[in-house]
Amino acid sequence: MRHIMAVSVDAFAVLAEPTRRRILDALRRSERSVGELVDVLGMSQPAVSKHLKVLREAGFVSCRTAAQHRIYRIDVRPFRTVDGWLAPYREMWTAHLDALERHLDKE
Repeated sequence: MRHIMAVSVDAFAVLAEPTRRRILDALRRSERSVGELVDVLGMSQPAVSKHLKVLREAGFVSCRTAAQHRIYRIDVRPFRTVDGWLAPYREMWTAHLDALERHLDKE
């Protein structure tokens, strides 16, 4: 359990940066090269590369080489860790919402 908490906190720190979330949103649609991400995001290549490095080191993205390009894609494993950390909170809110629905149905 302790390992999951440490990884989740690191994952949330990585995801806290809005630009990294924008990169992940772009990669959710399809694999992309750095150049494609630069065009989609309207950012400089060094800035995109800096954020990709953080995402890659945290395991959120992986890359492969195709000719002279690095092609980036999402790796789902860190998202599973985040989802696991969020599960108890989702259960708590579901229970609260179910109780509210029962209360409203009575009225």
